Amino acid sequence: MTQDTTTQGAGDLANALLEQHVKHEMAALKGAKLRKFLEQEVDELLNHASEITLGGLTSEEQIMGVIQRIVVDMELDAGIPELAAEMATEVLNAPVQQTTTLGDIMSREQATGLLEEVLELRHQRERIISEIMAHPVYQELVSNVVYHGLVNYLYEDNLITKSVPGVGSMMKFGKRMANKAVPGLDETFERRFKAWLSESLPGLIARSEQFLHRALSDDELRDSVMAVWVSVEDRTIAELQEGLGDVQLQEFVVLGYEFWLRFRKTEYFLGCARAVVAHLYAKYGDRPIMDLLNDIGVNRDVIMAEVDALALPIVDVLREAGYVEALLRRRLSSFYKSAAAKKILSQGA
Repeated sequence: MTQDTTTQGAGDLANALLEQHVKHEMAALKGAKLRKFLEQEVDELLNHASEITLGGLTSEEQIMGVIQRIVVDMELDAGIPELAAEMATEVLNAPVQQTTTLGDIMSREQATGLLEEVLELRHQRERIISEIMAHPVYQELVSNVVYHGLVNYLYEDNLITKSVPGVGSMMKFGKRMANKAVPGLDETFERRFKAWLSESLPGLIARSEQFLHRALSDDELRDSVMAVWVSVEDRTIAELQEGLGDVQLQEFVVLGYEFWLRFRKTEYFLGCARAVVAHLYAKYGDRPIMDLLNDIGVNRDVIMAEVDALALPIVDVLREAGYVEALLRRRLSSFYKSAAAKKILSQGA
């Protein structure tokens, strides 16, 4: 037998073995055999997870690298906000909005529990009230309210003008005559009165703040918030969304997307990410991965449930599409066509 004949025979044998190997694997990647294989591999992986530590599998720096590349640096296509806006619109217009009440989503007990936690933030509440009171816009509002309230009371709503017919008209007439005699009298009065208000405002604001701290007690807030909750908990989500159209919703989605693009590149976001990853490795870095899986509720039953629900049907689709067989051929053919395989086969031929 010549060398060429031997080589040709080894090549034919390699092709025949490749075909049989592909058939063997295709038969194994189907039905009960595939599930048994995956079940066995899950068991093997979980056994290793009981021995390999999180730090031994991947480092803190590698995880931060993934966050940097995927979350921070990856360029996001313009189609993402468009798709998100379309999905948000579909959610807004879904039939379930018409049949679901707020109480179906959050029970009264849950709302009460959340409120109780918020009421514990008494220091933050007092600080917010103080900052609002100190804001120039609020002070201007108070000044205008007091001024117009006093003017309205003097000319229309006081006891004398209500009780004595004609007094209000006489006061307004006198005001007009005075303005004619002394042009700009109104403006002078308003300016001087507001100047007095400006001087008196700190005291008014301080007393208002003290009043709010007393009025907005835990009991008052609890009663007020729960009264509002009782009035809306039986209303549907669609009723609560009245006035929010598709266009406004899409604009909010776009604004949120633009915020995220900027926020993800801030030092604040990176600092938060580093803190989370550092804590994860401080707690689990030297412990088996199985400890982390157990703490987050991932066990063998959870994994196999997802294998049955997703993995097996997906493999079936890929097998029917021809992908699995093509993958096996790409994977195996290089070995059966290699010089090492042909040498072994030619020696046995």
